[in-house]
Amino acid sequence: MKAIVIERQGAPVAANVRFVSDYPDRTPAPGELLIRTEASALNHLDLWVGMGLPGVELTYPRVSGSDGAGVVEAVGDGVDRAWVGERVLLNAACPLPEPAQPGVDPAPPDLLMIGEHVDGCLAERFVAPATNVVAIGDADPSMAAAFGLTHLTAWRMLVTQARLRAGQSVLITGIGGGVALALLAIAKHFGCRTIVTSRSQQKLDRAKSLGADETLLDAGQDWSRDVRRLTAKRGVDIVADSVGKAVHGPAIRSLARRGVFVTCGCTTGADATTDLARIFWGQLTVIGSTMGDMGEFRAVTALFRAGALVPVIDSVFSPSEASRAFARLEAAEQFGKLVIDWRRG
Repeated sequence: MKAIVIERQGAPVAANVRFVSDYPDRTPAPGELLIRTEASALNHLDLWVGMGLPGVELTYPRVSGSDGAGVVEAVGDGVDRAWVGERVLLNAACPLPEPAQPGVDPAPPDLLMIGEHVDGCLAERFVAPATNVVAIGDADPSMAAAFGLTHLTAWRMLVTQARLRAGQSVLITGIGGGVALALLAIAKHFGCRTIVTSRSQQKLDRAKSLGADETLLDAGQDWSRDVRRLTAKRGVDIVADSVGKAVHGPAIRSLARRGVFVTCGCTTGADATTDLARIFWGQLTVIGSTMGDMGEFRAVTALFRAGALVPVIDSVFSPSEASRAFARLEAAEQFGKLVIDWRRG
């Protein structure tokens, strides 16, 4: 089958991306669906797969891709054949519960990521557990693929972890990426006041056109002073971050008393220096967040199906243009999601 393949580990990743027509076909195992891909979308995770992930043993060539929408073509043993012909959207985060042990309380499930630990959606067909997809009817496949993982991640960050309430104030770092834009859309859906940061004035201007209340150009300064100015010295209720080390200090200093800092990533580095005195005096909460479960996925996807949340698409590519799409992601040039439309052949 046709597939977008990362041939070897290394950076820049785009140089190692190839579109091939002879990748091995897939067969659904028991409990799985075989899905003909209509659209898939890139995430920063695809770059990590190409560069190599700390503590994860990866073999190459491999197919990444954790966002995919398509039509079910076949089912594995134990799966209702009523799935065949349904258009579905993937939640790539598959739970892996720990084996039960005597005298040991089970931990929350670890995750197996489709597109990271196993081949993903950047192919003509992909397989997924029937328990990890949602039927989406006549939804546009490109919009659906652009919606999936980023909005699930943002939903868990704000709604589940930070316990977002209507009317709160939310600061979002690094606007322009898929997760940051999803955070903005969800915060707006809840009627929250939003402040966004970016190193690009153009991205700030576009965020303003999408409804961001305030924008801050990040030139490496301590922009927490600007946040305090914009909030009458109070600070914000929630900081939602995926940037990491480069903005951690001002992010923590931007929080109001009993505020919440929630992070789902650290694209500029994990070894941030924090301020423990500010955390305990301000009674702040610092919390991590990763992907989301199927209950969260159904909740946020229902809002997509209702037209209440709409993803931002930067560019749509044909599969043969995949290296260009990876290069744009790698250069951080995009504003919104980069989509591969498999209906283009």
